[in-house]
Amino acid sequence: MSSRDQILTAVKANQPPLMTLPALDSFFESPKNELIIKFTQVLSSIGGSVIEVEDETEIGAFIREHYPLANIRAISPLANMQGIADRYEAENNPHKLENVELAILPAHFAVAENGACWLSETLLAERVLPFITQHLILVVNKNDILPTMHEAYQKISDETYGYGTFIAGPSKTADIEQSLVLGAHGARSLLVFLV
Repeated sequence: MSSRDQILTAVKANQPPLMTLPALDSFFESPKNELIIKFTQVLSSIGGSVIEVEDETEIGAFIREHYPLANIRAISPLANMQGIADRYEAENNPHKLENVELAILPAHFAVAENGACWLSETLLAERVLPFITQHLILVVNKNDILPTMHEAYQKISDETYGYGTFIAGPSKTADIEQSLVLGAHGARSLLVFLV
């Protein structure tokens, strides 16, 4: 028996017993309006923005007012964003997204605890889209804000998906000389509309 096999055999023989996970059913109860406030505070503190709207027509008005749509390439897989952004269907060619400046995407839900939004491949035309765009807008139903990541993981544990991601705030890093850089690994800005 090689030394590698001896080590692996010893590791297998000395595994701790399996333990059941603790029950975390509802250790955090909060009214919906408090979840909205918490989500807004957390996302704002990490560089994102949140705007509450009554319906999606307000989203279009805001985008037309605050983004120079005539000068930028804006895309979205959302049908109701036509006239604001080009409708984008998956083409299996993410290279066509290299000049996208604004992407408008739906999110399944948001998490108040850390300001994250969950997107799976069922909502994305291309996996790279939320990371390659310069500015990202996510649309979330305000009733779909969960208190903690415990509830978020519990919610997605029953789903079938090949790819999914939590997105919280714009991309930022200070790895090089502790100088903050926005957009190094993803969008430079994140705006979440709560409908």
